[in-house]
Amino acid sequence: MQLQLPWLKSAVWGAVVGSIGTMIIGFSWLGWTLGSTAERMANERTTTAVVQALTPSCVARFMGQPGAAAKLAEFQKIDTWKQSQFIEEAGWATPRGDKKPYSGLASACAEELVKAKM
Repeated sequence: MQLQLPWLKSAVWGAVVGSIGTMIIGFSWLGWTLGSTAERMANERTTTAVVQALTPSCVARFMGQPGAAAKLAEFQKIDTWKQSQFIEEAGWATPRGDKKPYSGLASACAEELVKAKM
């Protein structure tokens, strides 16, 4: 016995095209994201927040050292691309309790110190 449903083929193709169209619209215009994309975005926001929170501490540690004015003048004479490395090597970009410097913090701290005046 064979079923005669002429509308079935059209209905299946309509469902396939409709679901593909829904996905295209959802991901491109409605803001849908994959779990991996959401995870990456959350990590980027977390990193940005940590850097913003720790930058004043880094600048304060730099300014609190003996001879800070001379060190700041020396720092501001260093090539821009070496300033972050200078901050990392001195230990100001290493949050208390950590063992290694945080490169994003070193860059942000260097940017703030370039603007600093004594």
